[in-house]
Amino acid sequence: MNEKQRLEGQQVETANSSDKKSAKDYSKYFEQVITAPSLKEAKKRGKEEVKYHNDFAIPEEFRGMGNGRKFYIRTYGCQMNEHDTEVMAGIFLALGYEPTDNTEDANVILLNTCAIRENAENKVFGELGHLKSLKLEKPDLLLGVCGCMSQEESVVNKILKTYQQVDMIFGTHNIHRLPNILNEAYMSKEMVVEVWSKEGDVIENLPKVRRGKIKAWVNIMYGCDKFCTYCIVPFTRGKERSRRPEEIIQEVRHLAAQGYQEVTLLGQNVNAYGKDLEGVNYGLGELMDELRKIDIPRIRFTTSHPRDFDDRLIEVLAKGGNLMDHIHLPVQSGSTDVLKIMARKYSREQYLELVRKIKAAIPNVALTTDIIVGYPNETDEQFEETMSLYREVGYELAYTFIYSPREGTPAAKMEDNVPMEVKKARLQRLNALVNELSLEAMKKYKGQIVDVLVEGESKNNPDVLAGYTSRSKLVNFAAPKSAIGKIVKVKITEAKTWSLNGEMVEELEPAEVK
Repeated sequence: MNEKQRLEGQQVETANSSDKKSAKDYSKYFEQVITAPSLKEAKKRGKEEVKYHNDFAIPEEFRGMGNGRKFYIRTYGCQMNEHDTEVMAGIFLALGYEPTDNTEDANVILLNTCAIRENAENKVFGELGHLKSLKLEKPDLLLGVCGCMSQEESVVNKILKTYQQVDMIFGTHNIHRLPNILNEAYMSKEMVVEVWSKEGDVIENLPKVRRGKIKAWVNIMYGCDKFCTYCIVPFTRGKERSRRPEEIIQEVRHLAAQGYQEVTLLGQNVNAYGKDLEGVNYGLGELMDELRKIDIPRIRFTTSHPRDFDDRLIEVLAKGGNLMDHIHLPVQSGSTDVLKIMARKYSREQYLELVRKIKAAIPNVALTTDIIVGYPNETDEQFEETMSLYREVGYELAYTFIYSPREGTPAAKMEDNVPMEVKKARLQRLNALVNELSLEAMKKYKGQIVDVLVEGESKNNPDVLAGYTSRSKLVNFAAPKSAIGKIVKVKITEAKTWSLNGEMVEELEPAEVK
């Protein structure tokens, strides 16, 4: 929905507010104005639409809106969703709300959703069902659905029709409008729906409440223009648009001054960064080259698309220092024919050549990936190509998935002609290989001394601390709590499939007495 349609919608709603039938017609109205994902239309998106806004501020009339009220946000999906939650939490605090980790205490509950897989959507609908009774007990509770699911026409229509306990739906492009959306929800008897696309905008100066003081995420770009046939992200997150380098560098410097030990640069297609910046030849390689000079111990980035992983970026990453020697490089399939159906825009041979370049420049690099099995038309021979590529690359970890169609994507129109029992058998075989190579990679660490960024207590044992190496290997070891937030040296004593055990081999400086 564009802004004009949104404003017209408000006029229609106002005109019909006294008409009892208007509530019944409400979902039909939105069925007409919410545009379904269109590959043809989306590919027409132009570069000239990008607008920068550095003037975000909480409108004066909304200040104090949250006084005496609490908010709760449940987050599903990727790091981008987590980062969006940090921004929304910052806006809530600026409005006077207090956070709570209990839905029972909350005056506003938001479900920040993911649209990548059907299972994620089902979890959200299940949660909405659970929250219905709470809404009945607390009529003044505001219940909202936001994030990627909210950008899908079918999802919005389903909520309008089935989950009338929801008070507001807003999309990934509308987060900066949260104060206005909350105000409308308090004032209106109808569901507030704001999914009109401001995808051409980059909004700076948004408040954030970061989780912890050790690791931070920094968005460097938004959206994706790759249009892989299975993926809904180009529709839910919009066109590729990069933040300006100076804004990113300033944010990372600020995090370094606050004592953060690690920054991860985020983007749906992070190494397409800068391609939409007019008048400059400035990509992720140039940005990383500047960030590596900042006094912060670790810098990472995710997620990469092999098509945009250029020689300049490899050259800069090879300089090392605070640029980590772990690269997540999703391949999705080892078959050129399947990659073509997926519209990944590279072949098996091109991917392997990229891997060869990376390993030549960074010999100790740890490579991880994403793989989909059971794609429409995938044959046994094509699946075997994926298995052989996995061994040839020597990945140290993979996130593996059975293909499931997402409504609105080109692949959803294909015949899903691989039987589920075949998909499951392929996934089982692939996972066995993933486990085998992961254990092999872990065994190489036994007896080594590694640098570990200590993040906190182990999930399974509060007497054990846990953290990650530069290559993203989880390490558990006994150490005083004063090690949390520091990078310490740990000797590896035991290797497991997914983690390492060790013992700290250095004395910590005594903490300052304050």
